[in-house]
Amino acid sequence: MAITGTSEKRAGPIRLGMVGGGKDAFIGAVHRIAARIDGEFQLVAGALSSTPQRALESGRALGLDDKRIYGSFRDMASREARRKDGIEAVAIVTPNHMHFPIAREFLKRGIHVICDKPLTSTLADAKKLARLASESDALFVLTHNYTGYPMVRQAREMIANGDLGAIRVVQAEYAQDWLTEAAEETGSKQAAWRTDPAQSGAGGSIGDIGTHAYNLLSFVTGLKTEELAAELHRFVPGRRVDDNAHILLRFDGGARGMLWSSQVAPGCENGLKLRVFGDKGGIEWCQEEPNKLWYTPFGEPKRLITRNGAGAGAAAARVSRIPPGHPEGYLEGFANIYAEAARAIRARTAGESVPADVVYPTVEDGVEGLKFIDACVRSSAKNGSFVKL
Repeated sequence: MAITGTSEKRAGPIRLGMVGGGKDAFIGAVHRIAARIDGEFQLVAGALSSTPQRALESGRALGLDDKRIYGSFRDMASREARRKDGIEAVAIVTPNHMHFPIAREFLKRGIHVICDKPLTSTLADAKKLARLASESDALFVLTHNYTGYPMVRQAREMIANGDLGAIRVVQAEYAQDWLTEAAEETGSKQAAWRTDPAQSGAGGSIGDIGTHAYNLLSFVTGLKTEELAAELHRFVPGRRVDDNAHILLRFDGGARGMLWSSQVAPGCENGLKLRVFGDKGGIEWCQEEPNKLWYTPFGEPKRLITRNGAGAGAAAARVSRIPPGHPEGYLEGFANIYAEAARAIRARTAGESVPADVVYPTVEDGVEGLKFIDACVRSSAKNGSFVKL
């Protein structure tokens, strides 16, 4: 996670382009809402589909100027870089296998990249992209949006402050049920590309949602994984990627963990959960009740900390917009990543260091996610043996 630092200046909205996210695309609309919530970005250009006519229709539906609706991301990167009013940042919201070639075109032109997760579809591409990002003057932001939730920031702050003591056990899970049947055979666009290894990469549930759970536990605890043992399984006949995974984790310093990722768990809608236990206490957070964090000091009654409520700290308050008791969730968490990106971009544009409290997932976090996927696949192929990341 990027954390650096000094001041910032507010100017007009940052000019934003988007690749992917056309008609019927889910995550593109989410990114556009998140970018608008705080008024920090204005969408001015797009290559919204790989099909030129569909790209044009999608761009017009969003009110874009025809001259800034592009039929390809390469054309968009080249032409926008030459404009005096060209885009300053681009959001990449395509299937995973396209993240690397798209990001490469914009990074080499000094355009900041805000990319959906996972970073790429292969570990090799992730490492290449990390090198390109390190050589570019542009920033790279990865939208692991759950890191933007206020109570996730609260949990991270508490662990950093030593409230839980030495971490011993971490349990993370992300369970859904939407792929319980072969949705990819029903014409579902979202299911089709997510279950196609040519587009999603080798990981099915572990790539789509398991990386979220893994990033969340890493972000909150600060622990580094040394090795893991994974059993990946495909319950739906004919499916080409995993739809359920059980993973054991061994962290540096001796802590142990367990991660369950499933998209075939009936009754589970978006069940991302995290529990962390140290020698002084434990915490528990559930994405479906995101404004609550349970904290239990050892030997004392369980305590409920709520967003902007009594006991919540500065880290949570800084990324919360409304008074306690008013729900904040998915879109606001996503918007917090965009807000952090905006602060970093404005500082970089002004030639200043990024404010010290700015925190967002980086390209390095993305590489760690691909190392996780790669290790899971290798371990499962060896009958669940432990492997190094």
